[in-house]
Amino acid sequence: MNTASLTIQDLLQDKEYGLDLSLFAGEKGLSHRLYSARIQKPGLALTGYTEHLHPDRLQVLGNTEISYLHKMPPEQSTANIARFCSFPISCFIVTKGLDPPDYLKNEAEKAGIPLLGTSLQSSIFISLITKFLEERLLPTTHIHGVLVDVLGVGVLLLGKSGIGKSECALDLVIRGHRLVGDDIINIKKKVPSSLVGQAGELIQYHLEIRGLGIINIKDLYGVSSIREKKIIDMVIELVEWDPDQEYDRLGIDDQIYTILGVELPHICIPVRPGRNITSIIEVAARNFLLKGMGYHSAKEFQEKLLARMEVRPIGDEVE
Repeated sequence: MNTASLTIQDLLQDKEYGLDLSLFAGEKGLSHRLYSARIQKPGLALTGYTEHLHPDRLQVLGNTEISYLHKMPPEQSTANIARFCSFPISCFIVTKGLDPPDYLKNEAEKAGIPLLGTSLQSSIFISLITKFLEERLLPTTHIHGVLVDVLGVGVLLLGKSGIGKSECALDLVIRGHRLVGDDIINIKKKVPSSLVGQAGELIQYHLEIRGLGIINIKDLYGVSSIREKKIIDMVIELVEWDPDQEYDRLGIDDQIYTILGVELPHICIPVRPGRNITSIIEVAARNFLLKGMGYHSAKEFQEKLLARMEVRPIGDEVE
């Protein structure tokens, strides 16, 4: 798993979220790294009470904070801000196009703390910056496999190289399902507990079929055959058939596969000549949807079976 981070410089360079940030002071601190998506309004920290200050978070100063700083007596305000800036603050951001006091600019410059400004109102900016940070700081990992959208179910196909994952994905596309990615799947954990997978930019929409080479699914089958990203709902692992191995024949006990701390339904499918693996994957996706509606075929069969297995009372044998 990768611990994602970004710099304050990344905030300044944003063009997608419309943060509209500019630099007032503290340019030498633009390399400060952010690891948390949470922000803080300093509030009482400006008065000198820093008990609950979180220096690692972005410190957002709105109209209330800036008005308070302008009205504070010069000696007191300078002392409080100097104490505030003695902490390893990641960044100050002033909203609503307000001009921060000169002593705040001076202390931020002296301490190497970036002091940024935006024309957006505090509530709007906090909403945008939170989305920006959550997207950029999500826990990530990479898995060797194939991700397909089967009937709206995100199916992650795993298995050793050459077992037929890509061929199954191609057959599923031919049946009308959609390819998300082949070979290396980039996975991000979204709040609170969902995983989103997508292919790397270079290999997006492509499949490697041994004996045929690299093919472009988008060009061959159109835009309806591909997806850019998909929530992963279940994991299907393809394994070589082992006659000495006992495989699940009832499907009563649900297996789990964990990625980034998120538990996903896990199905292990043995592969051998004569088995239509693509059809099995499609049925597994349909069965997943059925379970989501509260119907568990295997457990219902077990309940019916147990209901018919009536135990006769002792001494009631038929002569």
